[in-house]
Amino acid sequence: MAPRSLSYKVSATPFVIFAQLITIAVITLVLVWLLHFRKGFSFKSDEISKLFNLHPFLMVIGLIVIGGQAIMAYKSIPAKRKTRKGVHLVLHLMAFLSGILGIYVIFKYKNEAGAQNLQTLHSWLGITTVLLYGLQFVLGFFAYCFPGAEWTARATLLPWHIFVGMVIFFFAIVTAEIGLSGLSQTVISFSERYMVNFTGLLILLYSISVALVVILPGSY
Repeated sequence: MAPRSLSYKVSATPFVIFAQLITIAVITLVLVWLLHFRKGFSFKSDEISKLFNLHPFLMVIGLIVIGGQAIMAYKSIPAKRKTRKGVHLVLHLMAFLSGILGIYVIFKYKNEAGAQNLQTLHSWLGITTVLLYGLQFVLGFFAYCFPGAEWTARATLLPWHIFVGMVIFFFAIVTAEIGLSGLSQTVISFSERYMVNFTGLLILLYSISVALVVILPGSY
């Protein structure tokens, strides 16, 4: 009897498409939530809540959505490897800067509101995530973009670079879920609460999609 092949090859492409659809949905929900239910966001405003609203905007759309796009860049962009590498680097830089700005905004909000900083698990994880993100970015830049790095060292480091990058990404996901869960308990409107809860659900699905894109073979 001829041996049967047990190789079931699944491409990352369907999950790249699914992740892009969820990206659109997450951005839409976050903008509707912050602009419609919470009256927008601003660095300087008589309404201090608008300053706070910048924090979830920067962390969800900046750190998580753009950060996830950076992770998927090598399999989602039909271009040469050098181009994908550049996009990967630029998107990660944008995500990291969004994380820094998001931390600054929440500290500014707490100081203006007269509240204490770093009192919750959400804040501890948030600070840790942004610090690790920055460290990963710097190490990755010197390992893969700096001309003097050896190819053998790059190849040895690559699995760890990917693994640590995914761990940091899931740190961001867990931090966001805790933050959104806390916010959903403070809102009065049922419709806004559902909006926040659905945003959290879509962020979770987005993280799963990104992980599958990393694990599965790409098309390029």
